[in-house]
Amino acid sequence: MSTLESELNIQAVNQDKLDKRIEFSLFFDVINGNPNGDPDAGNMPRIDPETGYGIVTDVCLKRKVRNYIELTREGQEGFNIYVTEGGVLNEQHRRAYRALRPSDAQSKELKPKDAQEAAQLTNWMCDNFYDIRTFGAVMTTKVNTGQVRGPVQFTFARSLDPIFSQEVTITRQAVTQEGADKDREMGRKHVVPYALYRMDGYISAYLAEKTGFSANDLNVLLEALTNLFEHDRSASRGQMAVRKLFVFEHETKLGNAPAHRLLELIKAEKNVVGPARSFGDYTFTLAKEEVPDGVTLIEQA
Repeated sequence: MSTLESELNIQAVNQDKLDKRIEFSLFFDVINGNPNGDPDAGNMPRIDPETGYGIVTDVCLKRKVRNYIELTREGQEGFNIYVTEGGVLNEQHRRAYRALRPSDAQSKELKPKDAQEAAQLTNWMCDNFYDIRTFGAVMTTKVNTGQVRGPVQFTFARSLDPIFSQEVTITRQAVTQEGADKDREMGRKHVVPYALYRMDGYISAYLAEKTGFSANDLNVLLEALTNLFEHDRSASRGQMAVRKLFVFEHETKLGNAPAHRLLELIKAEKNVVGPARSFGDYTFTLAKEEVPDGVTLIEQA
Protein backbone atom coordinates (compact mmCIF):
# COMPACT_ATOMS: atom_id res chain seq x y z
CA MET A 1 0.00 0.00 0.00
CA SER A 2 1.37 3.41 -0.98
CA THR A 3 1.84 6.27 1.47
CA LEU A 4 -1.02 8.17 -0.19
CA GLU A 5 -3.36 5.17 0.09
CA SER A 6 -2.39 4.79 3.76
CA GLU A 7 -3.14 8.45 4.45
CA LEU A 8 -6.52 8.17 2.70
CA ASN A 9 -7.43 5.11 4.77
CA ILE A 10 -6.47 6.88 8.01
CA GLN A 11 -8.55 9.90 6.99
CA ALA A 12 -11.52 7.64 6.22
CA VAL A 13 -11.27 6.07 9.67
CA ASN A 14 -10.98 9.46 11.35
CA GLN A 15 -13.95 10.80 9.41
CA ASP A 16 -16.05 7.84 10.55
CA LYS A 17 -15.10 8.32 14.18
CA LEU A 18 -17.56 10.43 16.17
CA ASP A 19 -15.41 13.10 17.78
CA LYS A 20 -18.04 15.74 18.61
CA ARG A 21 -20.62 16.10 21.35
CA ILE A 22 -24.17 16.47 20.08
CA GLU A 23 -27.57 17.45 21.43
CA PHE A 24 -30.85 17.53 19.57
CA SER A 25 -34.55 18.39 19.95
CA LEU A 26 -37.26 16.44 18.15
CA PHE A 27 -40.80 17.80 17.74
CA PHE A 28 -43.61 15.49 16.63
CA ASP A 29 -47.38 15.67 16.71
CA VAL A 30 -50.42 13.42 16.81
CA ILE A 31 -53.91 13.94 15.41
CA ASN A 32 -56.77 11.81 16.76
CA GLY A 33 -54.43 9.13 17.97
CA ASN A 34 -52.72 7.59 20.97
CA PRO A 35 -48.96 8.13 20.80
CA ASN A 36 -48.11 5.97 23.83
CA GLY A 37 -50.73 4.03 25.76
CA ASP A 38 -50.34 3.44 29.50
CA PRO A 39 -51.05 -0.23 30.40
CA ASP A 40 -51.63 0.81 34.02
CA ALA A 41 -54.48 3.11 32.94
CA GLY A 42 -56.42 0.99 30.47
CA ASN A 43 -54.08 2.00 27.62
CA MET A 44 -55.09 5.65 27.88
CA PRO A 45 -52.51 8.13 26.55
CA ARG A 46 -49.76 8.66 29.10
CA ILE A 47 -50.18 11.84 31.09
CA ASP A 48 -48.55 13.76 33.92
CA PRO A 49 -51.37 13.61 36.49
CA GLU A 50 -50.25 16.81 38.24
CA THR A 51 -50.17 19.03 35.15
CA GLY A 52 -52.17 17.25 32.46
CA TYR A 53 -49.27 17.34 29.99
CA GLY A 54 -48.89 14.32 27.72
CA ILE A 55 -45.91 11.99 27.94
CA VAL A 56 -44.26 9.57 25.52
CA THR A 57 -41.56 7.43 27.13
CA ASP A 58 -38.00 7.17 25.90
CA VAL A 59 -38.49 3.41 25.58
CA CYS A 60 -41.38 3.95 23.17
CA LEU A 61 -39.30 6.22 20.93
CA LYS A 62 -36.28 3.90 21.03
CA ARG A 63 -38.58 1.06 19.92
CA LYS A 64 -39.50 3.05 16.82
CA VAL A 65 -35.83 3.71 16.05
CA ARG A 66 -35.11 -0.02 16.39
CA ASN A 67 -38.05 -0.89 14.13
CA TYR A 68 -36.84 1.55 11.47
CA ILE A 69 -33.28 0.16 11.53
CA GLU A 70 -34.57 -3.41 11.42
CA LEU A 71 -36.76 -2.55 8.42
CA THR A 72 -34.27 -0.50 6.39
CA ARG A 73 -30.94 -2.17 7.27
CA GLU A 74 -32.02 -5.80 7.22
CA GLY A 75 -29.10 -8.09 6.43
CA GLN A 76 -26.47 -5.35 6.65
CA GLU A 77 -23.44 -6.21 8.74
CA GLY A 78 -23.38 -4.43 12.07
CA PHE A 79 -27.05 -3.43 11.99
CA ASN A 80 -28.67 -6.33 13.80
CA ILE A 81 -31.18 -5.35 16.49
CA TYR A 82 -30.72 -6.74 19.99
CA VAL A 83 -34.18 -6.03 21.45
CA THR A 84 -36.61 -7.45 18.90
CA GLU A 85 -40.28 -8.32 19.22
CA GLY A 86 -40.52 -11.74 20.85
CA GLY A 87 -36.74 -12.10 20.93
CA VAL A 88 -34.86 -14.13 23.56
CA LEU A 89 -31.98 -12.07 24.92
CA ASN A 90 -29.92 -15.04 26.13
CA GLU A 91 -29.94 -16.40 22.57
CA GLN A 92 -28.61 -13.08 21.34
CA HIS A 93 -25.80 -13.32 23.90
CA ARG A 94 -25.11 -16.90 22.85
CA ARG A 95 -24.25 -15.67 19.35
CA ALA A 96 -21.19 -13.94 20.78
CA TYR A 97 -20.05 -17.16 22.46
CA ARG A 98 -20.59 -19.08 19.20
CA ALA A 99 -18.24 -16.64 17.52
CA LEU A 100 -15.56 -16.58 20.26
CA ARG A 101 -15.94 -19.88 22.15
CA PRO A 102 -18.04 -22.22 19.98
CA SER A 103 -17.29 -25.39 21.96
CA ASP A 104 -19.21 -24.10 25.02
CA ALA A 105 -21.91 -22.08 23.26
CA GLN A 106 -24.79 -24.45 24.06
CA SER A 107 -24.30 -24.45 27.83
CA LYS A 108 -27.23 -23.09 29.85
CA GLU A 109 -25.00 -20.72 31.78
CA LEU A 110 -22.03 -18.93 30.29
CA LYS A 111 -19.69 -16.30 31.64
CA PRO A 112 -16.34 -14.89 30.50
CA LYS A 113 -13.23 -16.77 31.55
CA ASP A 114 -11.29 -13.59 32.23
CA ALA A 115 -11.32 -9.83 31.73
CA GLN A 116 -9.88 -10.10 28.22
CA GLU A 117 -12.62 -12.45 27.04
CA ALA A 118 -15.25 -10.31 28.77
CA ALA A 119 -14.10 -7.32 26.73
CA GLN A 120 -14.11 -9.38 23.53
CA LEU A 121 -17.66 -10.58 24.13
CA THR A 122 -18.93 -7.08 24.87
CA ASN A 123 -17.13 -5.67 21.84
CA TRP A 124 -18.65 -8.39 19.65
CA MET A 125 -22.13 -7.43 20.82
CA CYS A 126 -21.45 -3.74 20.15
CA ASP A 127 -20.02 -4.43 16.71
CA ASN A 128 -22.97 -6.57 15.63
CA PHE A 129 -25.98 -4.89 17.27
CA TYR A 130 -26.75 -1.30 16.33
CA ASP A 131 -29.02 -0.64 19.32
CA ILE A 132 -26.40 -1.86 21.82
CA ARG A 133 -23.66 0.47 20.62
CA THR A 134 -26.26 3.27 20.40
CA PHE A 135 -28.43 2.94 23.51
CA GLY A 136 -26.40 0.49 25.58
CA ALA A 137 -27.64 -2.69 27.27
CA VAL A 138 -27.42 -4.73 30.45
CA MET A 139 -26.38 -8.21 29.30
CA THR A 140 -25.39 -9.73 32.64
CA THR A 141 -27.84 -12.64 32.47
CA LYS A 142 -27.06 -16.35 32.81
CA VAL A 143 -25.41 -16.05 29.41
CA ASN A 144 -23.23 -13.10 30.37
CA THR A 145 -21.79 -10.72 27.79
CA GLY A 146 -21.32 -7.70 30.02
CA GLN A 147 -22.88 -4.28 30.33
CA VAL A 148 -22.72 -1.29 27.97
CA ARG A 149 -23.51 2.34 28.71
CA GLY A 150 -24.86 3.81 25.50
CA PRO A 151 -23.73 7.17 24.10
CA VAL A 152 -27.25 8.13 22.95
CA GLN A 153 -29.85 9.06 25.55
CA PHE A 154 -33.46 10.19 24.99
CA THR A 155 -35.63 12.10 27.43
CA PHE A 156 -39.34 11.44 27.85
CA ALA A 157 -41.22 13.42 25.21
CA ARG A 158 -43.62 15.95 26.74
CA SER A 159 -46.49 17.80 25.10
CA LEU A 160 -46.15 21.56 24.81
CA ASP A 161 -49.61 22.02 26.36
CA PRO A 162 -51.93 19.93 28.52
CA ILE A 163 -53.68 17.24 26.49
CA PHE A 164 -57.27 16.06 26.46
CA SER A 165 -57.77 12.31 26.31
CA GLN A 166 -61.02 11.65 24.47
CA GLU A 167 -62.83 8.34 24.86
CA VAL A 168 -64.47 7.24 21.61
CA THR A 169 -67.08 4.47 21.48
CA ILE A 170 -66.79 2.13 18.50
CA THR A 171 -68.85 -0.81 17.25
CA ARG A 172 -67.79 -4.09 15.68
CA GLN A 173 -70.03 -5.81 13.13
CA ALA A 174 -69.31 -9.23 14.62
CA VAL A 175 -69.47 -10.94 17.99
CA THR A 176 -66.82 -12.89 19.88
CA GLN A 177 -68.73 -16.10 20.65
CA GLU A 178 -71.37 -18.20 18.96
CA GLY A 179 -74.92 -17.93 20.30
CA ALA A 180 -74.62 -14.29 21.33
CA ASP A 181 -77.99 -12.52 21.56
CA LYS A 182 -76.73 -9.52 19.57
CA ASP A 183 -75.19 -9.03 16.15
CA ARG A 184 -72.51 -6.49 17.10
CA GLU A 185 -70.31 -5.55 20.02
CA MET A 186 -69.25 -2.20 21.45
CA GLY A 187 -65.76 -1.08 22.30
CA ARG A 188 -63.80 2.02 23.26
CA LYS A 189 -60.58 3.68 22.22
CA HIS A 190 -58.76 6.66 23.66
CA VAL A 191 -57.39 9.38 21.41
CA VAL A 192 -55.74 12.76 21.71
CA PRO A 193 -57.46 15.23 19.31
CA TYR A 194 -54.16 17.06 18.81
CA ALA A 195 -50.86 17.46 20.64
CA LEU A 196 -47.35 18.60 19.79
CA TYR A 197 -44.56 16.84 21.72
CA ARG A 198 -40.90 17.61 22.31
CA MET A 199 -38.12 15.13 23.04
CA ASP A 200 -34.51 16.11 23.74
CA GLY A 201 -31.54 13.85 23.11
CA TYR A 202 -27.86 13.74 24.03
CA ILE A 203 -24.89 12.02 22.38
CA SER A 204 -21.56 11.61 24.18
CA ALA A 205 -18.51 11.25 21.93
CA TYR A 206 -16.57 9.75 24.86
CA LEU A 207 -19.08 6.92 25.29
CA ALA A 208 -19.36 6.56 21.51
CA GLU A 209 -15.65 5.80 21.42
CA LYS A 210 -16.14 2.96 23.91
CA THR A 211 -19.08 1.33 22.09
CA GLY A 212 -17.95 2.00 18.52
CA PHE A 213 -20.87 4.32 17.72
CA SER A 214 -19.57 6.10 14.63
CA ALA A 215 -20.33 9.15 12.51
CA ASN A 216 -22.11 6.81 10.09
CA ASP A 217 -24.20 5.43 12.97
CA LEU A 218 -25.11 9.02 13.83
CA ASN A 219 -26.32 9.64 10.29
CA VAL A 220 -28.44 6.49 10.47
CA LEU A 221 -29.89 7.63 13.80
CA LEU A 222 -30.81 11.05 12.41
CA GLU A 223 -32.36 9.34 9.39
CA ALA A 224 -34.43 7.16 11.71
CA LEU A 225 -35.55 10.14 13.80
CA THR A 226 -36.60 12.08 10.71
CA ASN A 227 -38.68 9.13 9.48
CA LEU A 228 -39.75 7.92 12.91
CA PHE A 229 -43.46 7.39 12.15
CA GLU A 230 -43.41 6.82 8.38
CA HIS A 231 -43.49 3.02 8.82
CA ASP A 232 -45.23 2.95 12.19
CA ARG A 233 -48.83 3.49 11.10
CA SER A 234 -51.62 1.77 12.99
CA ALA A 235 -55.27 2.40 13.86
CA SER A 236 -54.19 4.36 16.94
CA ARG A 237 -51.23 6.14 15.30
CA GLY A 238 -52.46 6.95 11.82
CA GLN A 239 -51.61 10.64 11.92
CA MET A 240 -48.27 11.11 13.63
CA ALA A 241 -45.46 13.08 12.05
CA VAL A 242 -42.02 14.43 12.85
CA ARG A 243 -42.26 18.21 12.45
CA LYS A 244 -38.87 19.56 13.50
CA LEU A 245 -35.44 18.17 14.31
CA PHE A 246 -32.79 20.59 15.57
CA VAL A 247 -29.22 19.35 16.05
CA PHE A 248 -26.49 21.14 18.00
CA GLU A 249 -23.03 19.98 16.95
CA HIS A 250 -20.01 20.91 19.07
CA GLU A 251 -16.48 21.27 17.75
CA THR A 252 -15.01 19.05 20.48
CA LYS A 253 -15.74 15.83 22.34
CA LEU A 254 -16.03 17.73 25.61
CA GLY A 255 -18.45 20.28 24.18
CA ASN A 256 -18.42 24.06 23.86
CA ALA A 257 -21.50 25.00 25.91
CA PRO A 258 -23.88 23.45 28.48
CA ALA A 259 -26.57 21.34 26.85
CA HIS A 260 -29.50 22.92 28.69
CA ARG A 261 -28.55 26.41 27.53
CA LEU A 262 -28.50 25.31 23.91
CA LEU A 263 -31.81 23.48 24.10
CA GLU A 264 -33.43 26.51 25.72
CA LEU A 265 -32.71 28.50 22.54
CA ILE A 266 -35.53 26.58 20.82
CA LYS A 267 -39.04 27.58 21.80
CA ALA A 268 -42.48 26.76 20.42
CA GLU A 269 -45.59 28.62 21.60
CA LYS A 270 -49.24 28.31 20.76
CA ASN A 271 -50.49 31.20 18.62
CA VAL A 272 -54.27 30.61 18.90
CA VAL A 273 -56.83 31.06 21.62
CA GLY A 274 -58.24 27.78 22.84
CA PRO A 275 -57.06 24.24 22.11
CA ALA A 276 -54.53 23.69 19.34
CA ARG A 277 -55.72 21.48 16.49
CA SER A 278 -52.85 21.62 13.98
CA PHE A 279 -49.11 22.20 13.70
CA GLY A 280 -49.83 25.64 12.30
CA ASP A 281 -51.26 26.65 15.67
CA TYR A 282 -47.68 26.86 17.01
CA THR A 283 -44.94 29.38 16.28
CA PHE A 284 -41.26 28.41 16.57
CA THR A 285 -38.61 30.87 17.65
CA LEU A 286 -34.92 30.08 17.40
CA ALA A 287 -32.33 32.41 18.93
CA LYS A 288 -29.59 31.72 16.36
CA GLU A 289 -27.66 34.82 17.39
CA GLU A 290 -27.21 33.31 20.86
CA VAL A 291 -25.64 30.07 19.64
CA PRO A 292 -22.12 30.23 21.15
CA ASP A 293 -18.86 29.92 19.27
CA GLY A 294 -17.83 26.34 18.65
CA VAL A 295 -21.43 25.11 18.24
CA THR A 296 -23.23 24.60 14.92
CA LEU A 297 -27.01 24.46 14.74
CA ILE A 298 -28.47 22.27 12.00
CA GLU A 299 -32.19 22.02 11.25
CA GLN A 300 -32.79 18.52 9.89
CA ALA A 301 -36.55 18.59 9.38
